[in-house]
Amino acid sequence: MKALISAYDRSGVIEFAGKLVEAGFEIISTGGTRAELASSGLPVTLLSDVTGFPELLDGRVKTLHPVVHAGILARRDEESHVAELSEHGIDGIDVVVGNLYPFVETVSKPDVSLEEALENIDIGGPTMIRAAAKNFPSVIVVVDPADFAWVGERILARTKGGAIGDALTLDERKGLALKAFRHVAQYDAAVSRYLSDGDLLSGSEFAVGFEKIADMRYGENPHQKGSVYRDPLAAGGIVNAERLHGIEMSFTNYLDAEAAWSAVTDFSEAAACIVKHLNPCGLAIHDDQPMAYKRALEGDPVSAYGGIVAYNRTLTAETAKVMRGVLYHVIVAPDYEPEALDILKRRKEARILKVAATGGDLSGFDLRLVSGGALLQTADNIEEDAASWKVVTERQPTERELADLAFAWKVCKHIKSNAIVLGKDNTLVGMGTGQPNRVTSIRLAIETAGDKVAGSALASDAFMPFADNIEAAAQAGITSIAQPGGSMRDDEVIEAANREGMTMVFTGVRHFRH
Repeated sequence: MKALISAYDRSGVIEFAGKLVEAGFEIISTGGTRAELASSGLPVTLLSDVTGFPELLDGRVKTLHPVVHAGILARRDEESHVAELSEHGIDGIDVVVGNLYPFVETVSKPDVSLEEALENIDIGGPTMIRAAAKNFPSVIVVVDPADFAWVGERILARTKGGAIGDALTLDERKGLALKAFRHVAQYDAAVSRYLSDGDLLSGSEFAVGFEKIADMRYGENPHQKGSVYRDPLAAGGIVNAERLHGIEMSFTNYLDAEAAWSAVTDFSEAAACIVKHLNPCGLAIHDDQPMAYKRALEGDPVSAYGGIVAYNRTLTAETAKVMRGVLYHVIVAPDYEPEALDILKRRKEARILKVAATGGDLSGFDLRLVSGGALLQTADNIEEDAASWKVVTERQPTERELADLAFAWKVCKHIKSNAIVLGKDNTLVGMGTGQPNRVTSIRLAIETAGDKVAGSALASDAFMPFADNIEAAAQAGITSIAQPGGSMRDDEVIEAANREGMTMVFTGVRHFRH
C-alpha cells in the first residue's frame, strides 16, 4: 500500500503519516513535506525514486508523471486497469494527501508582484487532488488537516492483510472527494478573480469561491437552514468582523449590520446610523460622535428599539454612555475605546463587532441570486458633486438647503425603493421606503418626521412622475427637493414647485435599491 503526501498546510501531518506507516503503508513524498516527515524519523520514499525522473524547473514539475497519475487513477475493481499497471510495473496509490500553495495569502499582501503571484499558482497539486477525488471509490483523498486524525485512526484500525479495504465507507470517501473538489474550485476561483484585475463583468464566466465560516442555527426564519461564508480575497467587511462580545450572529443580523456599515462608511464625516429591517431609520453626521448618535436616534426612536447601530469612527466611552436605555442587537464600529467596550459589554444580548474596511474584488460589486442564475453589477458608489446639480426652479436653494439636499441625497441611496428621505441639519428626520408608489413614501416620511418636517429637504431616489408628489411635500412644509429628473412630466413637476415657492434640483443620477 502506498500513500502520496505533498501538502503546503502540514498541520498534524507527522502524526497522520505515523499511523499510515504503522498500518503498513509506504510513504512517498516531495520537497518540504518529505523533509519534515524524514526529520521526524519516519521512513519516506522520494517521489523521484518512484518515477525514475528528477524534479524539473525548480520544482514546478514533480507529481506530473504517468507513474503517479496512473497509480492514482487506476480503478481497483477494473481488471484491465490492474493488468495495465502490472504490465508497466506501476503500483497503485491508495491514499493521496495534498493541499495547495498559499495563493490567496500571497496576493492579499500589499504591492505583491505579478511574478510572485504566478509562482504561487499550484499546478501539480490541483491535478493530483482532482485525480484522487475522481477515483474516490479506489483512493482516499485528504486535503483538510482537520481530517487527518479521524482518517488516520480509521485506516489504522481497519486496514488488514496488507489491503486498505473498507477502512472508510463509500459515503465517507465521497465526502472527502467533495471537499477536495471544493478546495480546488475555490483555489481556481481566487486565481481567476485575481487575474481579472477587478473587471469581473467582462468575462464569459464568473466563479466566486467562498469559504464556509459556520452554520447558523437557522436562516431568515426558523424553518430555513443557513450558513455564512467568507470571501477569501476580502480582508474586512461584516463577515470578517471580530466579534468582541455577544452570541453568534443570525442571518438577519448579518444583513442589517451590512446595511448599517455600508451607510456610515459612505460618509467621510463622522456618522452614526441606526438600521431596522435593512433600512436606516436614523442617520446623522456630526463632529461630536455622541451628538451624531443622539440626532440619529431622534430621527425615529420608536423604530430604533431592537435595531442595529453603526459608527464609522472609534466608538467613544461618552457615546456608549448616551446609548444607554435603547436595545440594540448589534453594535458595529471600526474600533472601541476600552471604557466604551466595558460599558457596552454589560448588554448581554448585544453583539459587538469590530469591522475593518472591506477589501477584495467583490467589495465593488453587488451579487444577487435569482432563479436559474445570478445577477452581478458594479456597486452604487458613484462620486457626485452637488455643485454639478441643475437648479430647475425659479428659486435657487439657500446654502443651508443645498447642504441638507446633499446629505439627504447621499442617505437616499441606502433606502429601499421607492425611497424618500427627509434631511435637516445633517440628520435623517423622516423616510419612506418600499412602497409601490412614490406619493405614499412621501406621506410616510412626513408622518415619521412629525414637527421636524418643516424646512426639511426631500430627496427622491428616482424621478417624481406627477405634481401630486410636489404638492404633498409643500403642504407639509418641505422647502427643497433633490431628484434625478427625466420624467415625461418634468415640466408639470417644475411648475408645481414654482407655484409652491420651492426650490428643486435635478441630479441626473438615479439611486434605485431593490
